[in-house]
Amino acid sequence: MPPADTGASVTDRAAASPPSSTDPSSPSAAVTDPESDKLRPGGPGYRRMSFALFAAGVATFALLYSTQALLPAISADLHVAPDQASWTVSAATFGLALGVIPLSALSERFGRRTLMTASLTVAAVLALLVPFAPSLGTLIALRAVQGVALAGLPASAMAFLAEEVRAKALVAAIGLFVAGNSIGGMSGRIVTGWVAQAWGWRAALGAVGVLAVVCAVAFRLLVPRARHFAARSVGPRALARTLGGHLADPLLRRLYAIGGLFMTVFGAVYTVIGYRLVAEPFNLPQGIVGSIFVIYLVGTVSSAAAGKLVGRMGRRGALYLAVGTTTAGLLLTLITSVGAVLAGLVLITAGFFAGHAVASSSVSRTAKTARAQASALYQCAYYIGSSLGGALGAAAFHAAGWSGTVLLGLAAMVGAAGITLYATRQAVAERRLLSLGKAA
Repeated sequence: MPPADTGASVTDRAAASPPSSTDPSSPSAAVTDPESDKLRPGGPGYRRMSFALFAAGVATFALLYSTQALLPAISADLHVAPDQASWTVSAATFGLALGVIPLSALSERFGRRTLMTASLTVAAVLALLVPFAPSLGTLIALRAVQGVALAGLPASAMAFLAEEVRAKALVAAIGLFVAGNSIGGMSGRIVTGWVAQAWGWRAALGAVGVLAVVCAVAFRLLVPRARHFAARSVGPRALARTLGGHLADPLLRRLYAIGGLFMTVFGAVYTVIGYRLVAEPFNLPQGIVGSIFVIYLVGTVSSAAAGKLVGRMGRRGALYLAVGTTTAGLLLTLITSVGAVLAGLVLITAGFFAGHAVASSSVSRTAKTARAQASALYQCAYYIGSSLGGALGAAAFHAAGWSGTVLLGLAAMVGAAGITLYATRQAVAERRLLSLGKAA
């Protein structure tokens, strides 16, 4: 069990203790270590924290994209077009994009643990109401509010881990949270696909709601108390200055745009692909269509490989490869063959996750101050891209079929490649100036 918190800070306890002995195992020596009472693998509370954040990650992404695999069924039951039904996905991601920055500021005032608990509880309660929405408008409104509620998780989780976990164990702890995200996103779509095939889309959303409630309860029971959080007030003016400073950085702006463009492709493809596969000439059942989201596992591999790619090719080289892979996948899906479509989805998924991993990690490295707000801006751009991709991709599909969705994706990749090419030319020009300066 962790020692009782007396209200004194680590510094206060260190000052009140006797001088450290030369023995590093002595109690006084341990107190002087600023990370001595943080969570570590094998230590008390670490496993509980890991399971708690994993459960939160599963619930967040299972809820956020819960209607994506169900869009053909929702369209058929409510008699609405694909571009209208797609707003059940886009409203949630847009709500998250709007909420992530203000909720990141609230977490500084009320605490990461408190905000995560409140966000997950509200989102889970809404998930139990969503299946009873009487109309498309009500369903979209509930999903938008649910997205805002879910914004408290990404706004707080990374900061919570950074404050409570030892630095050497932080990457592993964040990795488990991200794994929960990907597993939640994948399993939520698969579960809804098969449940909808048997009992309809409302029952499928109810199943995800029950899963979210279980995860919320598990999170609350398991998450350890925050011991290193220091509340501070972030006023609107200070927040605006911080955000303005990040947006004034040309490199950060390019990274935000690249993240948003990659997510535009991903949102468009996975929002619309169900409509294509349930129709002629494929005629796949809903359960099988939901199961294609197992391809998300490819993203786990490509995300992990992104670090090695950057080491070998540089950040821009890795982005060029991600753009090329995603583009090849888009073109491959134009072939009228289940095998070709699945292979194309594999390439799109691999390219997207690699590009996202490179861009998001570069944001943290580029920002010198207020990294939480820099990351929040990236998440905002990322989820705006998801919202636009889902809405515009469905509209393009409604107007011109699958080729219209692919054309939208190709335009986004041209934009990402253009931004990366501009950055490459800027870097070359800077190196020339530097070499000329040295020669002079």
